[in-house]
Amino acid sequence: MEDDIQSRLDSIAPLIVEGSPHAVALGFRIDKLSPGKAFMSAPYDESLVGDPDTGTLHGGVITALLDHVCGMAAFGGLGARDTPSTLDLRIDYMRPARSGRDIHAEAECLKSHGLVAFVRATAHDGDPADPVAIAQAAFMITKASKAAQERALKAMRGEHPL
Repeated sequence: MEDDIQSRLDSIAPLIVEGSPHAVALGFRIDKLSPGKAFMSAPYDESLVGDPDTGTLHGGVITALLDHVCGMAAFGGLGARDTPSTLDLRIDYMRPARSGRDIHAEAECLKSHGLVAFVRATAHDGDPADPVAIAQAAFMITKASKAAQERALKAMRGEHPL
């Protein structure tokens, strides 16, 4: 079988959330993953509400979702071989998420060169034209990110805990 980027993404996709205890705890789901593009969602969960009076999800959930989806788009944009680390993440919150609604995030790698990737993303609660937040990010493959990737792979193989 030809070793192309989509094949690598398809083989690693199940581990992207399962390999991150934080993503598992927040209930993240991968909706679609392709070279340079990623789609994820976070289900609404009352335990993740930041404002009990309105039922709005905590902004940290949206931040984590945007960071994760941007990282996945950067991973694919950089060839889907090495896990990159977040260098910079800027999030502009446009409005509160609506109570009871899942959050969907879409990210696209705009450019990658060498070890660096630049990504743009949107988070919404049902209408992509009415975003909850938008993000721009830069990711880089580093010694530390390669070491973390190796630890995660070993833990998933049962060789040692994270």
